[in-house]
Amino acid sequence: MAKFSKRDKTFVPEPETNNEQMDETNQPNCDANMSDEESCSDNLSDNPIEALTNELEALKDAHLRLIADFDNYRKRTLKEKSELIKSGGESVFVNILPVIDDFERALKHIDDSSDIESLKEGVNLIYEKFISFLNKNGVKAIESNGADFNTDLFEAVAIVPMPDLKGKVMDTIEKGYLLNDKVIRHAKVVVGE
Repeated sequence: MAKFSKRDKTFVPEPETNNEQMDETNQPNCDANMSDEESCSDNLSDNPIEALTNELEALKDAHLRLIADFDNYRKRTLKEKSELIKSGGESVFVNILPVIDDFERALKHIDDSSDIESLKEGVNLIYEKFISFLNKNGVKAIESNGADFNTDLFEAVAIVPMPDLKGKVMDTIEKGYLLNDKVIRHAKVVVGE
């Protein structure tokens, strides 16, 4: 393995050692495999460079493979993310379809039915089913009547002078809703002053 000297910033390659070609003085024994001394010294000077070149090629290959793997990972996650965005609301829409079916059945029988009470009851059941669907998906109505006025939750559309209800919500014009404790629509309210 080569060493990099930090002090003088030079690269110092270490020759590879082969235990069979070294004698007791840690000098290469060229007699074992080579006949002439000149070719032995050429071989020793080429081996470290060749070894470093091979190591460099292996590192370049590993680096290129790592870059390719990361690029494939990035592309795959982008594709998955776009598919999630595209079809993320699919479960919500699939679960709302039964409520739409109930509305269609109610509209179909509105003209035929003479019993107004049963129509009211049917529409009320559909409304309750829809509210239940919203609650299952994390949507909740903001309770406003009689609550302290909070600008994070409410939007004042009118102020009525009422000394005993100062700073309190007196009436709700339009309900507000929370989705997982985040306001998705502020409640429009009348506030006492």
